[in-house]
Amino acid sequence: MARSRKRGLGYRKMKLAILGLFVFGFLLILTYQNTFTHTWRKTPIPINLSLIADMESLTLDDIFISVKTSKNLATTRLPIILETWFQLAKEQTWFFTDEDNMELQKQTNGHMINTNCTSQHNRDGLNCKMELEYRYYMKSGKKWFCHFDDDDYVNIPRLVAVLQEYNYKQDWYLGKRSSFSPMKLACRYLNYTRWAVYDIVFWFGTGGAGFCISNALALKMYNVFALNGFTDVCSALTLNDDVCIGFLIDYVTKRKVTLTQVPGFHSHIEIMKKISLEHFQKQITFSYSSNNTIDIRGFNTSVDPSRFLSLHCFLFPNFGYCKNKESVGVFQQ
Repeated sequence: MARSRKRGLGYRKMKLAILGLFVFGFLLILTYQNTFTHTWRKTPIPINLSLIADMESLTLDDIFISVKTSKNLATTRLPIILETWFQLAKEQTWFFTDEDNMELQKQTNGHMINTNCTSQHNRDGLNCKMELEYRYYMKSGKKWFCHFDDDDYVNIPRLVAVLQEYNYKQDWYLGKRSSFSPMKLACRYLNYTRWAVYDIVFWFGTGGAGFCISNALALKMYNVFALNGFTDVCSALTLNDDVCIGFLIDYVTKRKVTLTQVPGFHSHIEIMKKISLEHFQKQITFSYSSNNTIDIRGFNTSVDPSRFLSLHCFLFPNFGYCKNKESVGVFQQ
């Protein structure tokens, strides 16, 4: 009996020894792995999974594109847009004008909105249309609201790529400044028994270059548009539409959000010839005026005075009229 007990004890000791060796070996492996990780990755890489998910899921259909125009420009500016970049974003682009035009309505597949605002290029007309642009955006429920003028060329793939870098669930106001100094708005308020004046300083993105507002920020502006009326507020402040947008963003966010400058936005107040050809692919918008166009060889200026047709063929050479240049006009070699 005693001998069998000793054998039993010896067997248990052997099992414990084997178990101990196993645990020791496991701990040794963990120590080695930790040492290896520490050697080659000293600090962990932070990953915001929700942000990545939002960025990866962004598509062109998540963007509401509005273009401000007028009946006075229906035969001059709109045709070149409809022939070029509109073809890449037919379902996402809406035109805000001031008169019914059945031909344009047909060409845009019903995307012409008659705002019934004045056709005059003045503060009331601009603010009136901007208010309708915002209201239609809010109905769309999309992630981004992007405004452009009818003298802009929009590089659609680049627009999508840039917006993917920003989270629409956060407050973002993207665009291009039109001046070297911020706007100053003198406000008066009653301080006990006398009126005092103080300056509100803010930046705004010029509408001529285009700007984009995230859904999170657009929601914060809802009360101003819905309750007070954007047109009435801007008229009372004597501000034009794009300037007023910048002021209201500053106001509703209590100066926590300001314009984020994105170099790819351009308006005709810049010298267009300064944009070099090798950087065209990286630009979001281009603009033009009578004596201020991009420097690009292409269609004859009599056919393509804005240079947008030539630009479009440079960016997207597989379009039909780019392959068959004679169908649209004389091509400069």
